[in-house]
Amino acid sequence: MALIKLPHCGGHPSSFILHPSNVRTSCHRIPVASAFLLALVACTAGADVPGRVVSVHDGDTLTVLVERRQLKVRLADIDAPELGQPFGANSKRSLSELCFGKPATLDVRGQDRYKRTIARVTCAGTDANAEQVRRGMAWTYTRYAPADSPLHAVQLAARSASRGLWAEAAPVAPWEWRRAAR
Repeated sequence: MALIKLPHCGGHPSSFILHPSNVRTSCHRIPVASAFLLALVACTAGADVPGRVVSVHDGDTLTVLVERRQLKVRLADIDAPELGQPFGANSKRSLSELCFGKPATLDVRGQDRYKRTIARVTCAGTDANAEQVRRGMAWTYTRYAPADSPLHAVQLAARSASRGLWAEAAPVAPWEWRRAAR
């Protein structure tokens, strides 16, 4: 039976130990990996979590190695083109250049319906969320980004400069592209 230790849980300097046999949902035990992810999200919301980026899935999703566990992370408040959409491959390449193989710090915001951790991600000192928008490789996700988020101004600057996807005559936002694909 495995024990999972998370550093600085809840802001306490002592470690939080999660024993999988004590974690239940209804009458079923949660697998160790799921228990780890639940504990990580619960204990680190608003805290900085260090790791290393080991994979980039697309322009707004990557995998970070945290405490020898892989954590799938969705960049908060942005939405990048889907891989089959114009600029999708460019967006993935951009996030890879920013983050792949580099140390990362996650400012955890929560978890989405696909069980990905939602976070602001800093890779080697660069705010990856803002940089993707600045490069014109992602939209500010207006459905989730607060009205006072600086990402709105970053997107406006990228659009004004016709950077990345903003060089297209009529770029289609990923949420509209997904809706049309249904």
